[in-house]
Amino acid sequence: MPGAGVDELDVSILRELSEDSSVSVPRLSERIGANPSVVYSRIKRLVRNRLIEGYTIKVNGEALGYGVKAVTGIKMDTNRRDHIIDELFRIDGVSAVSEVTGRFDMLVTMYSESLDQMHKVVSERIGRIDGVLSSESFVEMKSRAKAMPYMRSGSGDD
Repeated sequence: MPGAGVDELDVSILRELSEDSSVSVPRLSERIGANPSVVYSRIKRLVRNRLIEGYTIKVNGEALGYGVKAVTGIKMDTNRRDHIIDELFRIDGVSAVSEVTGRFDMLVTMYSESLDQMHKVVSERIGRIDGVLSSESFVEMKSRAKAMPYMRSGSGDD
């Protein structure tokens, strides 16, 4: 699996930090069976080489009241691309915009408190953006994820 000058120790560090980025270097060293000074220098190298781009948290949006997630595919007037992206990010609940190949030009990931609120966002906000030709929304019913090769395998359920 390792590539880009990455060995099994680096993969172990990435796997552990992917599960808990707040873990201390001494605790991480214990988990993977490596000297703390080696782990510290490896982490610095992984950051310097941009294999680690940052440390973050995972927020439970559902506990905050955002129980509905949808992905909306948008066909657009490509001449209005930048305007559309700017307008999408002005909408509360829009978390990501991806330009894609296929039947849509972009996919928008968004969250809302209810299906009614999601409907309003799609029909009253996204549908009215100048340059949006059409859209189709997909409400997430249940999510499963496969661990990346550097991540520990788990149940896959979010």
